[in-house]
Amino acid sequence: MRHLRLIILTGGLAALALMNSGCAKLQARDNLNQGVNAFKGAKYQEAAEFFKKAIELDPTFSTARIYLATSYVQQYIPGSDTPDNKRNAEAALTEFGKVLSEDPKNLLATQSLANLYYQMKTWDKAVEWNKKVVELDPNNKEAYYSIGVIAWTQFITPVREARQGLKMKPEDPGPIKDPKVRDELAAKYKASLDAGVEAVKKALAIDPEYENAMAYMNLLIRYRADLDADKTAYEADIKEADTWVQKSLETMKIKAERKAKDPNAK
Repeated sequence: MRHLRLIILTGGLAALALMNSGCAKLQARDNLNQGVNAFKGAKYQEAAEFFKKAIELDPTFSTARIYLATSYVQQYIPGSDTPDNKRNAEAALTEFGKVLSEDPKNLLATQSLANLYYQMKTWDKAVEWNKKVVELDPNNKEAYYSIGVIAWTQFITPVREARQGLKMKPEDPGPIKDPKVRDELAAKYKASLDAGVEAVKKALAIDPEYENAMAYMNLLIRYRADLDADKTAYEADIKEADTWVQKSLETMKIKAERKAKDPNAK
């Protein structure tokens, strides 16, 4: 009889624990819903508190954690170095990281990290995470495009400074006239520029009418031409860059005409 009472007591405790767990999950869901409503109303700090409560009630609630991280991202102001702004960025990185520690193939968290590092201008990390995006989603043209944009962005200031240092005007044809300066730039940036061109090619293979990608293909090839070893190679690259300018303009025209015929067309 004592053994039977023990079994009944144990079973009752297990049922109570299960019921409490179920109640906690329901409360977590309720907090998520309240947080989403606050988020939609652009009340991001208020939303974050609801999401934190949801996670406290259900630590496995990955949806709430993604929303929490995103609420921090929404409060982040690119370019601002205030302590609060840095805390928002770090908090977002931490929460997305927790999601990925449980679910390494979570595409939304991976994309969000890539975008946040881009906003933070942490270029190496932004490239790394955009590469992870295309590993999970090989047809993600925006990730390929971002890799190309980053390569150009990292190169533009150094090459302009090099030209200025050599008394070369922006309109002066290249390549960089001092071989030593040119080689130093090439050693540091040529590989990333080449990778950027290849990434943008992949974006265009996915979407042949991606005019923004065409515009950056022009910029990447045009600026990379300053690293060419001779005038002939430089002129060939500039000619290729010009073709991408023309393709971009033609594509914009085609899309505008399509839109005029059908306002819902892309």
